Amino acid sequence: MLQRFHLPLLILLLCGASLGLFVHKVHGLGFPLLPAQTTDSWIVEARISFEPTGGPVTARVFVPGEPRHLVLLDEHFISRGYGLTTDQAGDNREAVWTTRQPSGRQTLYYRATVAQLERERQGSVVPYPGPVNLPDLEEPYRSAAEAVVQRVRERSADITSFATVLIRDMNNTLDENMALFVSRNHTDRDRVQTAVQLLAGARIPARMVHGIPLTDRARDLQPQVWLEVHNTREWVAINPNTGAVGYPPNFLVWWHGDQDPVRLQRARNPQISFAVTRNIQDAVDVAQQRAELMDSRAVDFSLFGLPIQTQNMYRVLLLVPVGAMIIVLLRNVIGVQTFGTFMPILIALSFRETQLLGGVILFTLIVSLGLAIRFYLERLKLLLVPRLAAVVMVVIMLMLMLSILSHNLGIEHGLAIALFPIVILAMTIERMSLVWEEHGPADAIRQGIGSLAVAVVGYLVMINPYIEHLFFVFPELLLIVLAMTLLLGRYTGYRLSELLRFRALRGHP
Repeated sequence: MLQRFHLPLLILLLCGASLGLFVHKVHGLGFPLLPAQTTDSWIVEARISFEPTGGPVTARVFVPGEPRHLVLLDEHFISRGYGLTTDQAGDNREAVWTTRQPSGRQTLYYRATVAQLERERQGSVVPYPGPVNLPDLEEPYRSAAEAVVQRVRERSADITSFATVLIRDMNNTLDENMALFVSRNHTDRDRVQTAVQLLAGARIPARMVHGIPLTDRARDLQPQVWLEVHNTREWVAINPNTGAVGYPPNFLVWWHGDQDPVRLQRARNPQISFAVTRNIQDAVDVAQQRAELMDSRAVDFSLFGLPIQTQNMYRVLLLVPVGAMIIVLLRNVIGVQTFGTFMPILIALSFRETQLLGGVILFTLIVSLGLAIRFYLERLKLLLVPRLAAVVMVVIMLMLMLSILSHNLGIEHGLAIALFPIVILAMTIERMSLVWEEHGPADAIRQGIGSLAVAVVGYLVMINPYIEHLFFVFPELLLIVLAMTLLLGRYTGYRLSELLRFRALRGHP
């Protein structure tokens, strides 16, 4: 019983391992399925300047942490003569610059490269803080706040809907109770502060959020203010103007809370400005950076870590198993007859350099001339090994003659004939002559044409840039090729050529 299911279980194991790693690299890490695919990234820069007042200076600046739908591919802290540390300050991540004796106005820079995540991070970094305390309001604000909360609660179903209804009511200043808290000249920051206060009246945790829209070539950007409420599972973003749920696309959360982004010791007049520019990067490079930041082990055995020459070699070698599977399919299922098992795929590799038409012509010429000389050698009654050695020598001389002739005629494709596998050509000529003698010229020509046809099919597959990209970026797909080859190895049914050959017998018992 175990022997019966051994091969199916092995095939399922190979396919499962291959597809599991493939799906993780595509959906989890963002490796592209198409060659030469690019992805958008943004370079975000914060410029901080201030004036020291004497003595050692400490500058604390909020910087982005781990946004849920974006990833920080790279970041740089640019300063001169400053020490730098990064730390977590409550809900925020901050950079701390320190120096002992600054003079003149100081300028610091923070620069980060940001890219889109394929899937948004799940969950919140900050756990549920619990119900907040009621705000300490005096009359008539206390009664007005209770009335607002009661009215919103009647028209909402949960925490998120409560916040959206509240924001929409804040836009309606006709309500007398709401008019005590909101006026038309209030800024977004004022509105979010008011919303946090009113949500506290319903014991709902809420906080102010500041972020930067990632646009193309924007300077002197002002941070946008948003509202976040905690629904006991995660923080949910609310647009303070419309009540819509969720951040807009390409929005980078910079810091949380009602604090200024820059806090100074022994310095004054802080100024911060933001700039963004869009950048186009190779999708594979972005995926590798993302994998390193996510500490994924899937890229530890990636081919991209090899030297460039080795990478170029494997771009070709990884296609050989695909060609081998094609040979198995064409021989065992279709019934195409060829000389040897791997001769066609090696000839197909040579076609990559000679191009298809030139390669077919050169291959046909060498085999035809070599076959004629092989028949002459047969009359000399040579032993097998000397005869094969003579055929190899003749093949090399024929290749040399064709290269010189094509060069004199200005046909550059003929120079690539040296890339043909010499021993394979010699063995092909030897096998073809034996078939010619034993089964006749028809079978020999049929197998020769079959070998050439399989080589052409293999060439067309191996020059396909999509197939080359898939197997180089996702070499684990070779496990599926191996599984399919093992599956074809158990095929014992009729070949397609046999069905066509014996089609006349279908109606007979």
